[in-house]
Amino acid sequence: MPRGRSTFTKRQKEQTRQQRQRDKAERRTQRKQDKPEPGSQHEQDELRAAAEAQAALFHMGHDEAVSQESNSSAEEPVK
Repeated sequence: MPRGRSTFTKRQKEQTRQQRQRDKAERRTQRKQDKPEPGSQHEQDELRAAAEAQAALFHMGHDEAVSQESNSSAEEPVK
């Protein structure tokens, strides 16, 4: 059974639309690969430095607390 002209036209339009979507997605991925975010590496370095500073502060406070606990337990008589 032959297809009508409107069916053929609709099919062509749909294929064109799908092709445009594929082209657009390809351009989008190409842009992402060609142009990495400016400052992203810089921001990561800043975050890493801040995290290291916080970790150092946490460990210093933790070490002092542990040493104080060991000193206070050593002073208490064992029952």
